[in-house]
Amino acid sequence: MRFQGAVVRQQGVTFAVVVVKKHVIDHRTEAEQAIHGLHAVFPGMPVVLMAPDHGGRPTYYGRQDIARFLSRVPVNAIPWREYDLH
Repeated sequence: MRFQGAVVRQQGVTFAVVVVKKHVIDHRTEAEQAIHGLHAVFPGMPVVLMAPDHGGRPTYYGRQDIARFLSRVPVNAIPWREYDLH
């Protein structure tokens, strides 16, 4: 499975941001399962999920300090790339 994500280093913290569908973030159990599964690709890093709404505005789910930080960052400033989850 291919997905869009990014590894970000900010203020001494390295974390991952992964794009998911809105319904994943809307259901806590599904979001937690997604984060758990993504630790295989991003070992040892906090993972935050990002889902754009119909207008493209992002919603973040994950560690609150990181989600709060990302909410102030323009989406196009995040260094997105393609990843594989096997």
